[in-house]
Amino acid sequence: MRAPLGHRSAATLAALSLAGALALTGCAGGPDSASADKAAVAPGEGAAREGAAQAPAPASQGKGGAGAAAPPAADKNGQQPAAVRPNVIRTATLGIETADPQKTLAAARTAADGAGGFVGSESTKRAGDGRMSSTLTLRVPGERYDAVLGALEGSGKLLHRKVEAQDVTEKVADIGSRVASQQASVARVREMMGKASALGDVVMLEGELSRRQSDLESLLAQQTALKDQTSMGTITLEVSEPAAKPAAGKKEKEPTFLGALQGGWDVFTKLLRYLMVVIGALLPFAAVAAVAGLGYRLYRRLRPAARKAAPTSARVPVPAARTAGTSETGAEVQD
Repeated sequence: MRAPLGHRSAATLAALSLAGALALTGCAGGPDSASADKAAVAPGEGAAREGAAQAPAPASQGKGGAGAAAPPAADKNGQQPAAVRPNVIRTATLGIETADPQKTLAAARTAADGAGGFVGSESTKRAGDGRMSSTLTLRVPGERYDAVLGALEGSGKLLHRKVEAQDVTEKVADIGSRVASQQASVARVREMMGKASALGDVVMLEGELSRRQSDLESLLAQQTALKDQTSMGTITLEVSEPAAKPAAGKKEKEPTFLGALQGGWDVFTKLLRYLMVVIGALLPFAAVAAVAGLGYRLYRRLRPAARKAAPTSARVPVPAARTAGTSETGAEVQD
C-alpha cells in the first residue's frame, strides 16, 4: 500500500504546483504582469532573464577602479540617441490658395515621393461659385517632415496653418514592456504544456495559452500602430482657387441730373411700350364687343317698326268664351 500512496502524493503535489504557477502568472496581461511572471518562473530562468534585461546596469554600477570608469562614459554616448529621442505623433493642416491647383497638387505628390512618403487620400470638389478645391493627405517620414512642410507652405498664398505634436514616448515604452512580458508569459505556458502529462492539465494550459496569445496579438497591433504614427507624420493640404476679381478699370459713376433724366425717360418709354403692347392685345376683344353692342341696338330699334307693319288679317282671332245657356251659334237653348 505504500507505493500507491507515494504515487498519489506525487500526483497531488504536481497538480498543486501547476495550479500555483498558473495563479501566479494569471495577471500577465495586466500592469503587474512582470512581477507575476517573475514569481512563476524558476529561480534560474528568472535570474537569467533579469540579467539579460539589465545588462547595461552592471556596467554603470561596475566595481571601482580605473578599468571600470570607461564603460559608463561609452554607454552614455551610445544610449543617448535612443533614450533621449522622443516618440512624437506629428500632424499638420495647410490651406493654400493658388491659380493653378493641379500644378500645386502635382508638386505636393512629388515632394512626398521624394521624401520617401506616400499619398494617403485625395478628394476634389467644385463649389457653387465655380471654384475648385482639393484636399490631399500626405504621409512623410519624420526626418524629412519639416522640409516637405516648408516646401508646401511656399507653393501659393497661405490661408491657414496648424501644426500639432503629441508626445507618446511613455506609451511606446509601456507597450514595449508589456509585449516583452506577455511574450515571456506565453513561452512559459508552452513550456508547461510540454511537461504536462495529465489530460486535464493539458486542456487547462491550452485555454490559458489561447487567452495569453490573444492578449499578445492585441499588444503587438498597438505597438505597430504607434510605430507607424511616430515614424511618419501626416500633412493635410487644402488647395483652392482664388475668388473671381471684378474687371479692372470699371468704376462706379457718380449720379447726375442728366443721368437721372435719361434714366427716367428710359423708364417712361419702356412703360409706354408695355402699355401699347397691352392695348394691342386687348384691341380685338374690344372690337368684337363694339360690333356686338351695335347689332343689339339695331335690333331693338327695328323690332317695334316690324310689329306695326304687320297686316291685321294675319293676326290670330281670339275665340270667345262660351257662356252657360247659349249654343255655338249664339241662340238660346230651350227645354
